Amino acid sequence: MPFPLNVYLYALLGAALTTALTMPLWTAWCRRTGTVDDPGRCKIHSQPVPLSGGLAVMTGLIIPLLAGAVLALAFRSGVGSFLDSKTIAQFQHGFSRRSIELGGIFFGAIGMLLLGFWDDRVELKPGIKFLGQFLIATAVAACGVRITLFVPNLLFHYLITVLWIVMLVNAFNFMDNMNGLCAGLGAIGAWYFGLIAAGDGDYLVAAIAFLVAGSLAGFLPWNFPKGKVFLGDAGSHLVGYLLAVLAILPHFYTKAHPNVFGVLIPLLVLAVPLADLVSVVLLRWQIGQPFWVGDNNHLSHRLVRAGCTPTGAVLAIWLLAAAAGALAFV
Repeated sequence: MPFPLNVYLYALLGAALTTALTMPLWTAWCRRTGTVDDPGRCKIHSQPVPLSGGLAVMTGLIIPLLAGAVLALAFRSGVGSFLDSKTIAQFQHGFSRRSIELGGIFFGAIGMLLLGFWDDRVELKPGIKFLGQFLIATAVAACGVRITLFVPNLLFHYLITVLWIVMLVNAFNFMDNMNGLCAGLGAIGAWYFGLIAAGDGDYLVAAIAFLVAGSLAGFLPWNFPKGKVFLGDAGSHLVGYLLAVLAILPHFYTKAHPNVFGVLIPLLVLAVPLADLVSVVLLRWQIGQPFWVGDNNHLSHRLVRAGCTPTGAVLAIWLLAAAAGALAFV
């Protein structure tokens, strides 16, 4: 049954508009509660910057989802809807078939957001933060969101899934070092996962991916090129988690498309944040520095030292990520 492409457009634009419109509300709340990033020795801003990005991005995901549910109910009541009966039936089938997974994904997103928000407020010790990431990732895996890699062993599925989610959360947390970098990479990755899922007819995954891409796109004007608001750890945790899950949900290997190399697609889409994470961790290990202690040896910092402006460095990394993701279609 063909799926109407305008639904993806509704998801993309609805999420972007919701994030952009709710940003001032969350920004005012963050200023009132002192949830801000204060100036410091290693920071370029001279005034406190609200850490409202993650909260607005989450709102951009939730409100369009709720609006879609209301429209579906209105259609069933004879009020009318943007969605036809066949489309609603497809979504109902998808939600019923993957209800436990979707519930786990939703609560995992809330968990990562709250963990990051807690870190924004009190600056958690690394051990506590990693424990929180591990517990949330394990709970999500228990809901059925798991990587298998053709290995028929449940323990392996849990281990590789938890490792993947924790790794992506920290990769995007590491990439949140210049205005627009983390959110832009997240939007690019979500956009590619949406295109891939839509091309394979996986409409539910595609809709979620376009919601993520749209919500991050709605945040970017507030953060790039000038950082009026920041994602904060709440936002970077959320972005990394969502991209990790979007890499797990699609069926890259099926009987219809029996290409074992399909499992490499997520690695291509997420090549830039993964490569940056690996290079930085290895460098810190070589000099005897704990890998969780920040420094200025990320790809973005190296480009600035090579002569790029911060804005130019971010644009160059976006372009690199877009090129790597394009290889996934090849």
